[in-house]
Amino acid sequence: MAAANISFVKRDDGVYQLNAVGYGCPHVQIYTEKALKKLSSGEELEIIFDNPSSGSSIAFICKVEGHALTEDKNDAGTFTWRIRKA
Repeated sequence: MAAANISFVKRDDGVYQLNAVGYGCPHVQIYTEKALKKLSSGEELEIIFDNPSSGSSIAFICKVEGHALTEDKNDAGTFTWRIRKA
């Protein structure tokens, strides 16, 4: 299996993507928090990950920080979630 590579890129105006496929807890949570700090209020972060337990951590971040979880897809074990920063 190839080593995982984290990526954080701007996809569109006000929309960023964090690809954390191949990473487990707590890495996905840590990278999500770091990415959200780079965003302005109202901008969106799309997170792609494949560790199911990371979803709980991401949902907790949203609840505590007041961010809106606007999308949560599961496609055969690869999760794509979208967060709008508070």
